[in-house]
Amino acid sequence: MEAGNHTGVSEFLLLGLSEDPALQPLLFGVLLSIYMVAVLGNLLIILAVGSDSHLHTPMYFFLSNLSVVDICFTSTTVLKMLVNMQAESKDISYTGCLTQVYFFLIFALLDDFLLTVMAYDRFVAICHPLHYMVIMNPRLCSLLVLMCWFISFWVSLLHILLLRQLTFCIGTEIPHFFCELAQVLKVACSDTLINNIVLSVATALLGVFPLVGILFSYSQIVFSLLRMSSSGGKCKAFSACGSHLSAVSLFYGTSLGVYFSSSVTHSSQRSLITSVMYTVVTPMLNPFIYSLRNKDVKGALGRLLSQAAPCL
Repeated sequence: MEAGNHTGVSEFLLLGLSEDPALQPLLFGVLLSIYMVAVLGNLLIILAVGSDSHLHTPMYFFLSNLSVVDICFTSTTVLKMLVNMQAESKDISYTGCLTQVYFFLIFALLDDFLLTVMAYDRFVAICHPLHYMVIMNPRLCSLLVLMCWFISFWVSLLHILLLRQLTFCIGTEIPHFFCELAQVLKVACSDTLINNIVLSVATALLGVFPLVGILFSYSQIVFSLLRMSSSGGKCKAFSACGSHLSAVSLFYGTSLGVYFSSSVTHSSQRSLITSVMYTVVTPMLNPFIYSLRNKDVKGALGRLLSQAAPCL
């Protein structure tokens, strides 16, 4: 293939989930259904939290932010894939690819950071209940969310600026259904040493430190629960943490699956499957995790739907 810098490359080819034409209608239907459920579920969480004054607390403030991020996260990858399936095309422009990388990184990092902030919120609520509303005041909550956005924005921008320095071959094929940074680096025609170093360092720092923060928060929560004498209090605290623990396990489980499938094994199909779980299935399941195990959210959703029913 003819090599050239990024100014000479107008588009890439995304190979997608399968090259079998017979599977495309089935994949399109399944992915569209999952995407619609993900968007609707997260939108209902946002509306329920916004419309119910009982949910105007730090925990649900962070949950509504997580739902916004999940909608954007899955839209970043799924919409382009659905458009390509419908148009029977594999093209994505150079600018479109970099834009997809940029927003994918932003929302992936935001998911990571918000889950960490939510763990800290649970830690304060259970370990320091008398000072909870003083510590987790609206100013601090807003500041924590702004910090999440700020770090995500600049880290993602750094990766994009480094990515723009690379050269690519005309007709480059990306063996994925979206422009994932690691996959884009693999198909570059120039040296990617600096990019890979920055990616490894960022993954280590921004992946490990939030996870350590979550583990520390829950270790303190466990110690606090062990000191509780009331079994009712223990059950209530465990119920408050159960949904978040499920979301954390799902997020980090699928994230680690993507990492190990791409770096340890050479099976592109296995990497694609874990990526689908990470980018499509997880945002769909989060609303169910937080609503099915939470009486407050279920009550708010019931009231929201009952108010909307006469208008239909």
